[in-house]
Amino acid sequence: MKRPYIIAGPCSAETREQVLSTARGVKLAGADMFRAGLWKPRTRPGSFQGVGEQGMEWLCEVRDSLGIRVCTEVACAAHVKACLDAGIDCLWIGARTAANPFQVQEIADSLKDREVRVLIKNPVNPDIELWAGDVERFAEAGIKDIFLVHRGFSPSSPLKYRNDPQWGIAVRMRSRFPQLQMLCDPSHISGSREYVPEIAQRALDLGMDGLMTEVHCSPESALSDSSQQLCVEEFALLVKGLEFRTAESTDKALRDTLETMRSRIDILDEQIVSLLSERMKLSREIGRTKKANNISIVQTARWEEVLSNVRECAIKNSLDPGFVENIFNCIHGASINEQ
Repeated sequence: MKRPYIIAGPCSAETREQVLSTARGVKLAGADMFRAGLWKPRTRPGSFQGVGEQGMEWLCEVRDSLGIRVCTEVACAAHVKACLDAGIDCLWIGARTAANPFQVQEIADSLKDREVRVLIKNPVNPDIELWAGDVERFAEAGIKDIFLVHRGFSPSSPLKYRNDPQWGIAVRMRSRFPQLQMLCDPSHISGSREYVPEIAQRALDLGMDGLMTEVHCSPESALSDSSQQLCVEEFALLVKGLEFRTAESTDKALRDTLETMRSRIDILDEQIVSLLSERMKLSREIGRTKKANNISIVQTARWEEVLSNVRECAIKNSLDPGFVENIFNCIHGASINEQ
């Protein structure tokens, strides 16, 4: 059973003492790599924006004194040069940078044919093609050691988490690039340390290769993202409590049972597609009828009635009404296009 790869450390490097203390703690708890941001892209001016190159010396001290690899975020060619000059082992591309192809190309060009690991977080918006394009830019620059990092997406409505996991996008991205390892950043998805363990375990249950977790020696005094950072002791408990899954079972009877259930799902999926086809035929017929009688395509009251009915039906069938509503919103959008 493969142990997950674990990166841990503070959101931001703040002081030499904070960096070294946290690094010692996460290494002892089982981290494979230490992370700390030196340049922090912040939403509002006046916020703590990182210590910059001053912190490079601290990261190098962590690497040399503790024997653990180190990584930090880069957002431009100048950041890359400073990191390469200092011998930083790994660079990560943040979600905001990942959403800007110009910035990504600049970073990729400055790394051309260099032997360095690059972690690419998903863009803030749920655009799998944008994320895939980031991977392709670094691959074309000759970077061979690329990891994906799933950190969730900016939510369109309030959630209990800071970011929307949208696990389906992460699963599709893994299918697109099966040769790359994918880590999960449960800290940025959660937004609160209380949810980090459940998100971390969910990621491993979905077959992700590891975690990139924010840990601080004193989270309550952190200068950025204090609410989502674990203390060292909480991180140690997290690592100890993780359950690791195997990709496949060696038990033939179990594999046969799973295959039977999967075959039933295949049949149900075919039935769902067939029903969707019938629904679209009716949508086209309704569209023709509306056009012939000069009636507008979208009727809000009717759609609200449909949503109310499907939410009620979902609850009766022990389904998450939000999940069913999302599906029907997609169907509705396709129906409008058909009409």
